[in-house]
Amino acid sequence: MRIRTGFIGLFLLLAPSAYSLELRSPPVLSPLQNQAEAAQLSAQFLGRYAYKPVPLDDALSAKIMDRYLKALDPDRSFFLKADIDTFMVDRTRIDDAIIGEDLKIPFSIFNVYSQRVVDRMTFARSALKQGFDFSVQEDYPLSREDEPWPQSETQIHDLWRKSVKNDWLRLKLAGQSDATIRNTLDKRYENIQQRVYTYKSDDVFQSFMAAYTTSVDPHTDYFGAAASADFDISMKLSLVGIGAVLQERDGYTTIRELVPGGPAQLSGQLAVGDRIIGVGQDKDGAVKEVVGIRLDEVVQLIRGEKDSVVRLDILPAETAGNGTHRVISLVRDKISLEKQAAKKTILPVEDRGVARKVGVITLPAFYEDFEARRKGDKDYRSASRDVAKLLGELKQENVDGVLIDLRDNGGGSLAEAIDLTGLFIGKGPVVQQRDATGRVEVESDNLSKPAWAGPVGVLINRGSASASEIFAAAIQDYGRGVIIGEPSFGKGTVQTVIDLDQAAHNSTPKFGQLKLTIAQFFRVDGGTTQLRGVTPDISLPGLSDPKTLGEASYDNALPWAKIKPAKYTASGKTAALLPQLQSRHEDRVKNDRDFQRFVEDAAELKAQREKRVISLNETERRNEMTALANRLKAREQADDGFLRSEDDGLQANERSLSADLAIENARKNAKDVLRTEAASIVADEAELLASGRKASVRP
Repeated sequence: MRIRTGFIGLFLLLAPSAYSLELRSPPVLSPLQNQAEAAQLSAQFLGRYAYKPVPLDDALSAKIMDRYLKALDPDRSFFLKADIDTFMVDRTRIDDAIIGEDLKIPFSIFNVYSQRVVDRMTFARSALKQGFDFSVQEDYPLSREDEPWPQSETQIHDLWRKSVKNDWLRLKLAGQSDATIRNTLDKRYENIQQRVYTYKSDDVFQSFMAAYTTSVDPHTDYFGAAASADFDISMKLSLVGIGAVLQERDGYTTIRELVPGGPAQLSGQLAVGDRIIGVGQDKDGAVKEVVGIRLDEVVQLIRGEKDSVVRLDILPAETAGNGTHRVISLVRDKISLEKQAAKKTILPVEDRGVARKVGVITLPAFYEDFEARRKGDKDYRSASRDVAKLLGELKQENVDGVLIDLRDNGGGSLAEAIDLTGLFIGKGPVVQQRDATGRVEVESDNLSKPAWAGPVGVLINRGSASASEIFAAAIQDYGRGVIIGEPSFGKGTVQTVIDLDQAAHNSTPKFGQLKLTIAQFFRVDGGTTQLRGVTPDISLPGLSDPKTLGEASYDNALPWAKIKPAKYTASGKTAALLPQLQSRHEDRVKNDRDFQRFVEDAAELKAQREKRVISLNETERRNEMTALANRLKAREQADDGFLRSEDDGLQANERSLSADLAIENARKNAKDVLRTEAASIVADEAELLASGRKASVRP
């Protein structure tokens, strides 16, 4: 099987939320027949075609149960031990349930979970009326994932009392009054409680299938219809809609951002903060009220066919809930998601009296419009095509070197990883693949010559995975450039997406898609990035937690392995420069205040992660705040305002939209000390290579 169009990235699916429903008994959700059939069909594919098949037996059944419970209640703060004991009766029966197309077990567990959420939030809201004594010595556990399940209502109430007390104390330390704190938290817990009433059968099934597939392999996954659509959008960087980023706020679908050039922005009829309270189809279709409706459902109503009309009932940002609203009409169009596309900037670097220019290309994902490519569209969108254009522009701007920023790039198209590598190495092998039969295939790029032959740096971190690791590893193995940053994620497997409806010959979508691991990739030097990732040539500090982020954090990750190297020719130029590059890097950063402060922050964050509990004593917490404030104040005086935001105790949807956007913009505009240093390393590389060339031509 040839899998140049395989998927090798990390994709996260976030469940949306909606609020403002009347409190009542949680709905009892039941499995649908098509879901049971989809699970059974998925089991067939997993048993036959997975890279490392895992038998669907009692042992796997137990793992699925454990993963499912952990996904529902990771901190063990909703279920009681008695609940768990009841569930465990069926711990080895899930395999039979899947094979027999009877999914009552996971649905019955979820129904109990929904009731427990209502129970816990009812208690949390009642605790707000009691008040708290912040003078006593008491601790709150920051994580309970490894703790025993609470044995009684008394124990679990004490856990939630401490949780509410901690939430209250955070707001109190931020200067909020008791009345404001009580209102804020009551609304927060009510929102969590009301979310239960928006769950649907598809949500339960998606959660259960995630527990099943990831028990087989960390990167095998199941996509329902909505998740499949979002996956396709993320790969082709386009959709048909109105060009607005939407967010749920207080039960309203709120406009958070207008996409430049989209129908919403061009109409001049919408503004950030406006609320959509109704959606109608076509020029005269009835307008359906959407207040309190799940965000994903509103989004599906707004998306549609290109050139079709959608009508929106708008409550302006400045208008109260019962104020005047208006209905507007927009014509849907194709929207390009440029924020996820490759982009460039030029960083000036001055060192040792020499000014150099480094072109930085930031690539968030290895995207490719597969459908357009299959149709023969000569202008189909892809990461390598976009980067090739940017390299051409940087050449025209006479940059001295290029830095490819792959931080937090979770991967994507395998073909794009190969094509992108070719832009820097030209013709040659890029990656090797071994399938389930043990057959090894070498994947090469056939570009006659590189698009960029100058100095190269690749900036990676723990979030750089899969396709990012293929590219970085090839650049490193060929000696084509210097790899800078943290060790990467360590994902060395290839996935393909199987359309279950196509496999079952369904005329209408019912079953969704299965993302299945079918191969393992290896570097051209024969090693794999699996588990170990790519080790940078020059290390930079990072903020990630390797215990929770990375292949090594999975209990069923494949081991590291090695095969025969491919036939390739490596250059020794970059390797020869590494001692000098390392020395210059160390000399530079030891006197760089911004860099050293980043090192301090990374160390502080690591220390915070290692704390198991937090004090609920107000005096102790204020002393901690004072110490932090003094440290930040000293920084501010030292470097003209290098600030860090303080904890306001609020969640994102509890701040005003303007405050949220201000925080987001501050983060975007914050100094990127790692990118700055990486660019300096590339500038050093350019200088040393130029010096070497001059020396080689001397008589």
